[in-house]
Amino acid sequence: MIRTFLISLLLLAFAPQLNAQTIAPDKDTNSLKKKFILAKKEFQLFEKQHGAFVKTNNILMHYLTWGSPSGIPLVWVHGSLTNGYEFLEVANKLASAGYFVIAIDYYGHGQTPIPEHDVSLYHVADDIKVLMDSLHIKKAVIGGFSRGGYISTAFYDAYPGMVYGLILEDGGSVAFNSYNHQLPVADVEKKIQSIGLDALPKNIFDSELDAFCSIYDSSENGTQFELLSWINQTKQGKWSIGTDLMSFFNMADNDQYRDLIYNTTKASLFGESMALIEPKIIFRNLSVPVLILDPISENDVFPFEKENAALQKQHPGFIKHVRYDNTAHNIHFSHPQKFTADLIDFLFIIKKPKRRK
Repeated sequence: MIRTFLISLLLLAFAPQLNAQTIAPDKDTNSLKKKFILAKKEFQLFEKQHGAFVKTNNILMHYLTWGSPSGIPLVWVHGSLTNGYEFLEVANKLASAGYFVIAIDYYGHGQTPIPEHDVSLYHVADDIKVLMDSLHIKKAVIGGFSRGGYISTAFYDAYPGMVYGLILEDGGSVAFNSYNHQLPVADVEKKIQSIGLDALPKNIFDSELDAFCSIYDSSENGTQFELLSWINQTKQGKWSIGTDLMSFFNMADNDQYRDLIYNTTKASLFGESMALIEPKIIFRNLSVPVLILDPISENDVFPFEKENAALQKQHPGFIKHVRYDNTAHNIHFSHPQKFTADLIDFLFIIKKPKRRK
């Protein structure tokens, strides 16, 4: 239902030269208004059934749950510009297979605001620890997509004893700037200029209805109530879709992105922590199973297949490296059935770990 919209947002985060405005708004304003009213009711009902908040030292964090608390906990960390609702299409199947699925919203996404103080990926890891403690969960599978994969790796670094295993969907297994630092400086500059961060759309609207109409996919049916989780009210009383996030990532313009690559300590703490995390060090004494889901294509956002293969070779008893050919980045949007099957197979490994010397 919302796959086109989510893919557009992810392209905006990592390849903004591709037009993110791919969804044609429904021209029937009255019809859309009726769907918006229904969507609000459906969203509130869904939140009553699945949504909750936890107070941490950093923020009041929103999260969603599916399945029985007696299942194997899976804490899912979303990618850039999305939120816990990105797991909507696969969560019920994973819950039916035996996971207790918990999908968080980290800073600036969904219903979790950006804190007033500086925060990093490791602050999100601390928030997840508080969430697990509040739910009386001693250990969980920690998984994430893209930036969420890096947060998952940070959690393992900070709290290894609370991890059954890791699921890293195109993120968290290789240092963020590995590919950029392999390129000649001229090629990196050409890439920065082609991305065109200076010309990003602001996505500011006078009303929540206007914001909803701008992203409603008229080629699909239903209320698409989950779109409301991407819409937030600004301090100025307007409505926005991820307006403050690019600055938070240190990717608001070309200069910020250049700093993220070459002058990392000048970046925002959140951006800096993303750029500096080094999985090769964190996994030096790996002691839990890791599932690396690796999309392969000419448009691969993180072309780390060689590094992932080398990491698997270094830890053959712990790491499973699964390639998804002809996939640019977002595996669980593009291949939800195979993605779900791979995570269910990983659940079997968690339940019945192999003996290791």
